[in-house]
Amino acid sequence: MRVLLIKTSSLGDVVHTLPALTDAARAIPGIQFDWVVEEGFAEIPAWHPAVAQVIPVAIRRWRKHLWQAFKSGEWRRFKQRLGDTQYDLVIDAQGLLKSAWLTRYVNAPVAGLDRDSAREPLASRFYDRAYAVPREQHALERTRQLFAHALGYTLPTGMGDYGLNRALLADSAPPPYVVFLHGTTWASKHWPEACWRELAEQMSAQGWAVRLPWGNDSEKARAERIAAGIEHAAVLPKLNLAGVAKVIAGASACVAVDTGLGHLAAALDVPNISLYGPTLPGRVGAYGRSQIHLCATGPNAGLGDRHKPCFDGLDAQRVASELQALLLAEAVI
Repeated sequence: MRVLLIKTSSLGDVVHTLPALTDAARAIPGIQFDWVVEEGFAEIPAWHPAVAQVIPVAIRRWRKHLWQAFKSGEWRRFKQRLGDTQYDLVIDAQGLLKSAWLTRYVNAPVAGLDRDSAREPLASRFYDRAYAVPREQHALERTRQLFAHALGYTLPTGMGDYGLNRALLADSAPPPYVVFLHGTTWASKHWPEACWRELAEQMSAQGWAVRLPWGNDSEKARAERIAAGIEHAAVLPKLNLAGVAKVIAGASACVAVDTGLGHLAAALDVPNISLYGPTLPGRVGAYGRSQIHLCATGPNAGLGDRHKPCFDGLDAQRVASELQALLLAEAVI
């Protein structure tokens, strides 16, 4: 059986789709998925053994340069690639108009969420088979349920399995280190820089190496300020997503703000502390073993405000204590 999966973005949403593939592969021997995903995240689906082909799409870039996308032939080639393969089923796991629109170019039945379950109810009009999946649960579990409905198997009990092999992705025999995933898109999600630095000082004093990845110039500058003068702290070179994944996979633990890389740490079964200020972990928190969620207090905590940071109650000492306990627990295991 060959299925086309459409889940284009974001990083966290892509990661949250992986356990559904594992469920399906175990329930239906020989099933293969082709996955339509934003070009910036195209490395991730290829890590799962049930994925046969990754089909990059560039909706974000094409929106900014619409004429160039048509003129260059990129859009035409993308549509042709969707139409060239015979699929038994298409699953739109995004539930948005932009993802549902892509299903028009595939000659196969389309499954997705019904109008009461999809993020954009109009998307359900594009589906031949629409399924009700309750909203009041983690996004990862909702995707698992959608796949079980669409492919006709009983949803497995227990925690979802991302299906990734951490050992294959990790650095070979690295010295023990922790990773600080300090970058995020919302300004209000940034944990105070002084707290990162204090945490780095404490971990370095205990003999832990601290590694700081970055994705743009402002993140690089922040990482350099955090690490400046701290003996065991190091700013990593510019890395692509696969390179960052390799560093995360080899870590003893991570500390992350609310960011897609925190979800990647969970998918790689790396112990991780996620820091939530203006957001809450309820339906989209890091999912997996040894995933600790620390939530701020205060008037702006959990309100989803992009501009008002709130990390009251989440100082460096609290995070350091939780990180030490997590590392100790993993050492015992």
